[in-house]
Amino acid sequence: MEDKKIKAQKWFRTLRDQICAEFEKIEDELTDSLSPVGRFVRTPWDRPEGGGGEMSVMKGRVFEKVGVNISTVHGEFSEVMRKEIPGASEDPRFWASGISLVAHMCSPLVPAVHMNTRMIVVGGARSADRASPEPSPIAFSEGNAGGNFKQWFGGGADLTPMYPNDADTADFHDAFKATCDGFAPEYYAKFKKWCDEYFFLKHRNEPRGVGGIFYDYVNTGNWQNDFEFTQEVGKTFATIYPALVRRHMFEPWTDEQREHQLRKRGRYVEFNLLYDRGTRFGLMTGGNTEAILMSLPPEVRWP
Repeated sequence: MEDKKIKAQKWFRTLRDQICAEFEKIEDELTDSLSPVGRFVRTPWDRPEGGGGEMSVMKGRVFEKVGVNISTVHGEFSEVMRKEIPGASEDPRFWASGISLVAHMCSPLVPAVHMNTRMIVVGGARSADRASPEPSPIAFSEGNAGGNFKQWFGGGADLTPMYPNDADTADFHDAFKATCDGFAPEYYAKFKKWCDEYFFLKHRNEPRGVGGIFYDYVNTGNWQNDFEFTQEVGKTFATIYPALVRRHMFEPWTDEQREHQLRKRGRYVEFNLLYDRGTRFGLMTGGNTEAILMSLPPEVRWP
């Protein structure tokens, strides 16, 4: 299992480097702007209980604020978290590594986006390759841990346009459908539905955006295949999202559209603080607060 952990951790760093390089290239392409060109600032952090990570944040003329964070942490779950994570009640030890990205754009015509992929190991490593029952997509606590060990991949990507564009939505979904179809015919429909259900603001009875895919607890018993699927999700994002940015980044926008964007961002804040499992997981496992709340936009308004 240790070699698999190292392999996954290296991939998340490689993906981070590739995405950051492409986003900085996009910053260079907006030559008609008087605003400074954005560049990522990297800030490493350590977790006293074990592990750490690195924040990469850029504020520029295309990306108003984008964070591409990586982390690898380990330790033991708290008493509260042991009741929510499959397998943790039997063995509270855990290891988790992943990449998390959120982009809030200067232009209200360029969609905001979220992407993350991760590998999680709970308990000891002697049952490393055993496939396990998949818990409900709604809550960790409904899963049957099964024994003293669990390992899985999770992640996904979803698009949040200020002004939905049918072509953008179709291209984004088609890209991830092609990726899913390359691994299992049921993946796309299942993970799209999961995304639609997960990124939904119950208190407003509305979706956060136009969806994408969301998956968790992926352990088919073939670690390499599951890892390759998670890699392809990252590669797909790194191709389709820059294409959508370039499609709209040169279009002019109005003050009225900017105001709409700031209000729409309020929905993003509400979801991440009220419902997001990643936010809760990070805070309850002693993660870096600044890295966890990186997802919040730099400017936002409510009515």
